[in-house]
Amino acid sequence: MLHPFEYRIRQDIVRAALPVGGCRLLVGVSGGADSMALLQVLAALRNDFSCTLVAAYIDHGLRPEETPGEWRCVREAAALLGVECARLAIDVGAVAAAGRLSLEHAAREARYRAFAELAGQWSTDLLAVAHTADDQAEEILLRLFRGGGGKALAGMRMRSGHIVRPLLGVRKQELLMYLADKGIGFCHDSSNDDRRFLRNRVRLDLLPLLESAYDPGIRAALLKTAANLGEDEDLLESLLAEQWAAVVDPRSPDVGGPGACRLDRAAFRRLHPALQRRLLERLLWQLDTPAHYRQILSLLTAAVCGQTGSELHLSRGLRVAVQRDHLIFSFPKGRGPWRGRLA
Repeated sequence: MLHPFEYRIRQDIVRAALPVGGCRLLVGVSGGADSMALLQVLAALRNDFSCTLVAAYIDHGLRPEETPGEWRCVREAAALLGVECARLAIDVGAVAAAGRLSLEHAAREARYRAFAELAGQWSTDLLAVAHTADDQAEEILLRLFRGGGGKALAGMRMRSGHIVRPLLGVRKQELLMYLADKGIGFCHDSSNDDRRFLRNRVRLDLLPLLESAYDPGIRAALLKTAANLGEDEDLLESLLAEQWAAVVDPRSPDVGGPGACRLDRAAFRRLHPALQRRLLERLLWQLDTPAHYRQILSLLTAAVCGQTGSELHLSRGLRVAVQRDHLIFSFPKGRGPWRGRLA
């Protein structure tokens, strides 16, 4: 018989139409409370959804005193549940130094690359991660600090491509109560207490301050805002999908090079500004180029009123030639950090 918490997550999975039925799920398990709960819940639901689980532990190489205990915790829990288990070590410090990234940014990038590597090794279909409603509230504030638009402030989604977040609708306190009821132990990651990281300061300092001094319902308000914006985003995405083929031509005979394409300026000008920005952002990501706000504004200006014969130099070798009727996106020197780029 399912625990009420497990039954609730089952309802959330069905309501969100997460495609877990009949698939192999790679489950990110760090040994912490959230991921241990996720593993336990999915194990309880695997027969309902006819899915197979693989627990994946990523050693970031940052806390050598703690990681052996975490790996043991994950391994023992997986064995008790009859779940296959995998471990992969990464050097986040080296990734951060090589890319001149913060440890937070480097850890996230390296972690998801590691998950992708394990997904290939274990032939899994989806990656399940243990983000909760509390993580969502923190993420919305962080994105607000960075000046994100509606798409960013919609927060994380229960499904993003091959990633699913079955616990996104539940609070951390509910999850802890479930673990206590089931007698499931977990590890504490000391890096979560390190106030050098902005996310930790938001969780440990800012949100409690907002709750105590301004509005005790701030988390619920942030989550409601994200949910409303998420619905708006779904509508905008569907409208963009309807217009995409009329504006972007990836098979233009006069455009050379892999990944190159052509944008119809007249068709682009007819779009609502909200769709114009969204289209350019998606196009840059599809061309494997960072969609920074400054780049999007430069492209918007070029498409609407750019001078024929001018050219933009964007990140990773992307060149955008302004023609009378089109913008031509190409990589004439290949993908790479060439001098003279815009960003």
